[in-house]
Amino acid sequence: MSGHSKWHNIQAKKGKTDAARAAVFTKIGRELAVAAKGNPNPDTNSKLADVIAKAKAANMPNENIKRSIAKAAGELGDKDYKELTYEGYGVGGSAVIIKTLTDNVNRTAGDIRSAMSKCGGQMGASGCVSYMFDSKGLFVIERTVALDEDTMMEYCLEAEADDYVVLDDVYEVYTAPEKWSQARKYFEDKKVTFLEAEIKMIPQNYISLDNEKLETFNKMLDKLNELDDVQDVYHNVELPDEEE
Repeated sequence: MSGHSKWHNIQAKKGKTDAARAAVFTKIGRELAVAAKGNPNPDTNSKLADVIAKAKAANMPNENIKRSIAKAAGELGDKDYKELTYEGYGVGGSAVIIKTLTDNVNRTAGDIRSAMSKCGGQMGASGCVSYMFDSKGLFVIERTVALDEDTMMEYCLEAEADDYVVLDDVYEVYTAPEKWSQARKYFEDKKVTFLEAEIKMIPQNYISLDNEKLETFNKMLDKLNELDDVQDVYHNVELPDEEE
C-alpha cells in the first residue's frame, strides 16, 4: 500500500485558516459529545477514547475536548444523533463517500443531494461505490531519530498492524478497523504521538480529472465539507499537491 495521504500537504490545507481549524474542531466536538453520551469516562468507553485520540491528533485543545464531552450530559439533551453514510458520484465518474452525524435525516440527505447536484454529481444507492474503498485504521506518526524504521517495524508487529509505509517525515500505519483501538492503546503506552488517528475509507485506486472537472469536483468537496452534519468525505480523485 503506497502512502495515500501525502499527509503534510493535507494538513497544510486543513490548517490554512483559523476558520478551517474551527470547523474541524466543531465536527470532532460533536463526535466527542455523541461518543460520551451515557458514559463520559474514556477508561471504560473505548469509542470515546478513540475519538479523543483523533481530537488530540488534530491539535484540538484539551479544554475543547473536555467541553465537548460535557455537552453529552447537557446540550445534546434528548437529541438522537445517527451515524449515516451516503454514497454517490462526482464529475468524471469520481466516487464519493460521505460520513454524517445527524439528528435530522431528511435535512441531511437533502443538503447532500443539493451540494452534489450543483456540482455535476449525484447521490447513489447504498453500496454503489463503497466496494471501491477499503475501511482501514490509520495512524500517522512522526519519523524521528528515536523512532527509527527498526523500532517502528517492531511496534507494528506487536500492535498487529496490517502494514506501514515509510515516508520522508512520517510513518503511515494501517490496521484492520476492528484492531484499531487495540493498536491505539499499544502506541499510547509506548508514548507515541499521533499526527493523525482515525478509521478512514481508502480508495483501492485513484482517478485523474482534467483541470475543469477538477475545479468542479473541488467545489463539490467544499460544499459538502461546509455542511454541519458532514463529518468526513472520502473520494478517489488524485489531487495535485497544492490542492491536498
